[in-house]
This record gives sequence, C-alpha cells and structure tokens, in this order.
Amino acid sequence: MQDFLHKPVAFLILPVFALANTAIYISPDFTNLVNQRYSQGIALGLIIGKPLGIFTLSFIAVKSRICHLASDLNWKMIVGAGCLGGIGFTMSIFIALLAFEQPDIINNTKLVILLASLVSGQSALSCSVSFCEITRRISRTYSSKTDNQMC
Repeated sequence: MQDFLHKPVAFLILPVFALANTAIYISPDFTNLVNQRYSQGIALGLIIGKPLGIFTLSFIAVKSRICHLASDLNWKMIVGAGCLGGIGFTMSIFIALLAFEQPDIINNTKLVILLASLVSGQSALSCSVSFCEITRRISRTYSSKTDNQMC
C-alpha cells in the first residue's frame, strides 16, 4: 500500500499542500511583478547567485587545499548541487516575511520565490541528466561492463 501511494503523495498531494499553505494570490497583472526590482533580485539570487556562490566557494576551497574534491565527484556535479541550492523555498519565504511589511509585496515575493525555485529545480534536473548521459557514454567507451551506479 505504501509503494502504491508514494508517487501520488510525493508528486501531487504534497506540492498542492505546500502551495496552499503559502497562501499565494496570483494576480492577473503579471508584468508588474516581473518589473519590480525586488522580484528581479530574488529571482537572480536564487537562480544565478546560489549556484555561482556554491561553485565558486567550493572551487576556492579545493584550490586553496582547505579540502579536496572526492574521487567520485566532478565540477559539473557541484554546479548541479548549486542549482539545488536555489530551491530554498521555505527559508526564502521566511526571510521575505521578515524583510517586507506590505501584504502585496509579500505575496509577490512568495510567487517569485516559487517560480525561481521551479527554475532552479529544472536547472538541477538538467545538470544531473546531462551528467548521467556523459557518464554513460564514458562508461560504454572505456569499460566493457556498464556500471552506472550514480545514475
């Protein structure tokens, strides 16, 4: 029974519940939302800033020998992990609630955070799919036995 209910709960019920709990009102004037400076800042911070920051600091830490990159990791995987960092939905909404007082701005920030999190998730998925495809090609080329444990 648990196996049967896992996918509908994980991919339908939970996202609808999370969306309902954010109490987001989607206004028909969508262009106004995109043109706001705070919306652009939130979107750029989650979509570009998080992956860039995670990758850059990881790169600096490895190059300065503070740590080392594990043998089963590569830099593309770090970029993918950085994209996953942009999905900070709950914490981003918490910070937006602390930063803004006007209900309209709070609602708009929630919507932008939701959209930016979706874009970040899609970016992470794209990175992982391309990484797995490259891994499969390399595995087929250099090995007679295909071992795709990471994919």
